[in-house]
Amino acid sequence: MLVFAMDISVVVASRPNVAPEEELRTAVLADRLGYADLWIGEGFVWDAFALATAAGLATERIPVTVGPIPVSVRDPATIARGAASTAALIGRPVGVALGTSSIRVVERMHGRSRRRAVTTLAESAQAVRALFGGAQADFDGEMLSTHGYRLRLDPPGGPITVAAFGDRAIAVAAEYADRMVLDLVSPELAREYRSKLDAAARAAGRPAPRLAAWIPAAVDPAPASTAQVMHSLAGYLEVAGYGEMLTAAGLGDAVRLARAGADRDQLLAALPTDAADRIGLVGDQDTVNKRLAAYADSGLDEVVLVPATDGDPGGERTLKALAKHP
Repeated sequence: MLVFAMDISVVVASRPNVAPEEELRTAVLADRLGYADLWIGEGFVWDAFALATAAGLATERIPVTVGPIPVSVRDPATIARGAASTAALIGRPVGVALGTSSIRVVERMHGRSRRRAVTTLAESAQAVRALFGGAQADFDGEMLSTHGYRLRLDPPGGPITVAAFGDRAIAVAAEYADRMVLDLVSPELAREYRSKLDAAARAAGRPAPRLAAWIPAAVDPAPASTAQVMHSLAGYLEVAGYGEMLTAAGLGDAVRLARAGADRDQLLAALPTDAADRIGLVGDQDTVNKRLAAYADSGLDEVVLVPATDGDPGGERTLKALAKHP
């Protein structure tokens, strides 16, 4: 049995080309094994609120967090209404994570402007908090506004999380969020972000939000599981924010190739063989337990497992190995 001061949660819908049955299998396992929270990612495949509702109906007690949701794509009223709808249908709290997302998602996929993304993030967090509180929204910002609307359903009851990497986004999380979430960080980087968040919260005059991080996970991985983690890492190499963090983890050569336009095969070849070990919870049980302990010592309040499912349907082997009460 694992005993850490931090919570351990699970995310689904974070990978392309995964069948709905596979996503729901992971959700059911997370619920049955006692994980703290079920995160439903917003990506290229699923509408996050639709999948969150299906996952909630397939599970019994696990709280749900939807997102990170790109704030330049979904307005505050749509976000709050979606969360309240899912909460009413599944009968338990639903939180949302807000983020700025990427040019690929916001501008290329949705055709929206990502101009002043951090300002939009701050305004979305304020307006969504008002709506989550059951108030009639009366917010008029530089990038977003909502007036005369309040939820017709009960407030969703879950926390508001902000995804942040840069200092301005960290300041937004410190001022308006219940929790801040990172992605693909080593324990060393997590420690740095903990210090930055605490300092920003002191400057804002409020208690520091909880700090969570999405971390790829594969215990006793099959070759297909390791390959899935590596493919996922390769996909983030050219994304602003992620590139800087992956460089800090020693993957700078691959990041530079990505920015020069290298294809996926070239990027995979450029990644060192231990790249997954540097960023993720990948290896045998003892190795992964030690890595989890390092994340706990870094100041994280919550590790969100992104379980590899290739070679481990539903991530069952990994989730059973890392459950506090398997």
